[in-house]
Amino acid sequence: MTQRLAPSELSALLKLATRLASEAGAYLLDGVHRPRTSVETKSTASDMVSEMDRGAERMIVDGILRERPDDGLLGEEGAERAGTSGLRWVIDPLDGTTNYLYGNPMWSVSIAVEREGVGIVGVVEAPTLRETFAAATGAGATRNGTPIRVTDCDSLDAALVATGFSYDPDARRLQGLVAARLLPIVRDLRRAGSAALDLCAVASGRVDAYYERGCKAWDLAAGAVILREAGGIATDLENEPPSTSMCVAANPRLHALLQSELRAGSSHHAG
Repeated sequence: MTQRLAPSELSALLKLATRLASEAGAYLLDGVHRPRTSVETKSTASDMVSEMDRGAERMIVDGILRERPDDGLLGEEGAERAGTSGLRWVIDPLDGTTNYLYGNPMWSVSIAVEREGVGIVGVVEAPTLRETFAAATGAGATRNGTPIRVTDCDSLDAALVATGFSYDPDARRLQGLVAARLLPIVRDLRRAGSAALDLCAVASGRVDAYYERGCKAWDLAAGAVILREAGGIATDLENEPPSTSMCVAANPRLHALLQSELRAGSSHHAG
């Protein structure tokens, strides 16, 4: 096992991630009401990307490479390099592009640092909410500098649960069936449109749990670190790290209950 990073090193990474997320957030906020010069679609007609996504990613990547040229990169809009330091930055420059383009405030900038595949730093900047969620391994999680913690909810019928839906119409249909199965046995469902903010909502007690199928690494990387440091866990249905197959996030007790229910629901709709 490799030696853990010193607290001073973690602190420096967290400081850089926070600064870059703040700068990208300010850039996006400044452009939120300007006419778009370029809006394209990616996987489907509802999966949109704009010049603002790409511009924010360039800002973040340039900032990382200026200070840490040996680190690896993975960004939603195409940034990717292996690096030689053992550290990799995972970037979603604009999580919630559809919300952003519609003027809905639920969007964020998500920046994580991984070491050997394990998240060690996470920052999620929500400019329109004026909130910065941040965490580093062993240092706890904060919102605007104040410590946050998951709820202690331990039953599904009392749980406020967040979720999201795929851009693919066939996948959305199946997700709707799972949500319909879950809705009568939980307190209620919420749909924000930013996976990073959903994970932060669990971490800060705004919802009790979150689940979603189809998320990519950059959607989850920073929020998963923040959640972990706030006392929660995020896995797939088989207790592996969350992936495109599924992300289930909650405090440990509720996580097990929701995971079991989702596993049964997935099996039912697959059959």
